[in-house]
Amino acid sequence: MMASIERTSPLGAWTERLARASTKPAAFAIRELPFMSQVNLRGNADDAAFIGGVRSAAGLELPPRANTYSVGAQGAALWLGPDEWLIVGPPDRGEELARSLRKSLDGMRKSVTDVSAARTVLEISGADARLVLSKGCSLDMHASAFTAPQCAQTLLAKARVVIQCVDATPRFRIFVLDSFAAYLAEWLTDAAGESAATRAAGLEDIASRLA
Repeated sequence: MMASIERTSPLGAWTERLARASTKPAAFAIRELPFMSQVNLRGNADDAAFIGGVRSAAGLELPPRANTYSVGAQGAALWLGPDEWLIVGPPDRGEELARSLRKSLDGMRKSVTDVSAARTVLEISGADARLVLSKGCSLDMHASAFTAPQCAQTLLAKARVVIQCVDATPRFRIFVLDSFAAYLAEWLTDAAGESAATRAAGLEDIASRLA
């Protein structure tokens, strides 16, 4: 009898712990978004044919400004550098998306790499989310400084990540290498617990400075 091989995400064993950390979602909630399609794309942003090819293949306009992202019907394009983007789509479509981009951009200077298996995505939200991020990130996480549609490559608790501000909830998506996923999940849940204790101690003014 053949053994059954069941695919698990990097944080598949963390479901209950993440649920416990999300018992007060208005303050803080955390979940994994597993198996999201992620394609690293490089090319010439000044080439109209390149821009059109991406639009045709992914249904996305590339973001016009540094450290921002654009959204389409099927996903988003996150700016990583002057000639580099992370194209994000629904789960399990990385190979298909990469293939479509290569076909649409055939003959042009480009690099298309399916990196879906390299990272998972953590999503955090709630009133304490900015405070939690500020504990381990050098970016200014104040609502006036980092809001949608902004994104950035940075270090969070010494782990290299891409942070995307999704909306004003606030809600953030954190793209992290699989090998650092459990470490970062543990750090985020611990930091959220500290933030909750701050509020419980009657220090709401400290906890609300980033709101």
